[in-house]
Amino acid sequence: MADSIMSKAATMEIPINSNGDTGSLAGDDSLEQAAQIQWSLDEKDLQQVMVSGPNLNETSIVSGGYGGPAGGIIPTSSIKDIRMKARAANVQHSPPSGHPITSMIQQHPGSMHHSPSGSGLASEEVARGVAVEKLDSVKKWGINTYKCTKQMLSERFGRGSRTVDLELEAQIEVLRETKVKYEQVLRLATALISHFNNMVQTQQALGDSFADLSQKSPELQDEFGYNAETQKLLCKNGDSLLGAINFFVCSINTLINKTMEDTLLTIRLYEAARLEFDAYRSDLEELSLGPRDAAAAMRIDAAQQDYHLHRDKYERLRSDVTIKLKFLEENKVKVMHKQLLLFHNAISAYFAGNQQQLEQTLVQFNVKLKPGADKPSWLEEQ
Repeated sequence: MADSIMSKAATMEIPINSNGDTGSLAGDDSLEQAAQIQWSLDEKDLQQVMVSGPNLNETSIVSGGYGGPAGGIIPTSSIKDIRMKARAANVQHSPPSGHPITSMIQQHPGSMHHSPSGSGLASEEVARGVAVEKLDSVKKWGINTYKCTKQMLSERFGRGSRTVDLELEAQIEVLRETKVKYEQVLRLATALISHFNNMVQTQQALGDSFADLSQKSPELQDEFGYNAETQKLLCKNGDSLLGAINFFVCSINTLINKTMEDTLLTIRLYEAARLEFDAYRSDLEELSLGPRDAAAAMRIDAAQQDYHLHRDKYERLRSDVTIKLKFLEENKVKVMHKQLLLFHNAISAYFAGNQQQLEQTLVQFNVKLKPGADKPSWLEEQ
């Protein structure tokens, strides 16, 4: 009874004038009566309310403000039902207390929210570092290329100085000339193999023709037979000579295209290091002749560091070139001594018709003939 009266009193309309003053209330008597009834609650009812708590099922919430329509009053019992249903749904969908996900969330409550952003930041930092490193390498390459090109043009037009090692430069020039001459010998020896191989094949065909005619011409059987045997012997000796020349060509090819080429590759690296050294040396000399302020001092220090770095590289490669040239000369003499002796003995034995000496030469230099070189022709097999 008292609650219904208080709810009616709370929802009564209070008129407000335009100047903000409250007007005379029409229901002053009803308000006073409601207040008296409210304060007339005995101590027993008050204690009961305090012990048992308010009955929320009979309480209402006014949503439309004072003086609103009756439809705006929302009973709290519906709100309580909604809250109870939401709590039940959360309990059903939440994992049990012993579940691994629950223990992980309890141990790391903030990792579920911050780990994706942390991994994204880490990958972004790595990509940024790689990009900066590539940009720095391109920048250094561009500066180095510019300095070397400037130094090369200065040397070509006679305006710049270059570091020269007269003894080493002479050895390098001799090596290049020797390589050109050895390449000429290699081309000629290869041509000799081609021509001599054609001659051996021609002799083989000629010997087969003589052997065929000896079978079909009884009156000239002996003469055709002698010539067939001679061509057969020449073919056999020709195959032996071809094996010796092939061995000679393979050794010369290895000496030119592997041993000499390896030394020339080191020489090219040495010449590039020499050009870089002279470029940074000239840069340091130009900076030393300029003004001496704080910025210039920093540039001079950086130029000195680059100068010492490229000087060490130049000296290291110069030492490598000197050592390789020495070993190349020793290897060249050893290889060519053996190959020239083989070539001489094989050619002499072949044209002298000394088959035994030719075979001994092949055995002496460990020359192995191609399989099937001593195989008889099809006519001889028949």
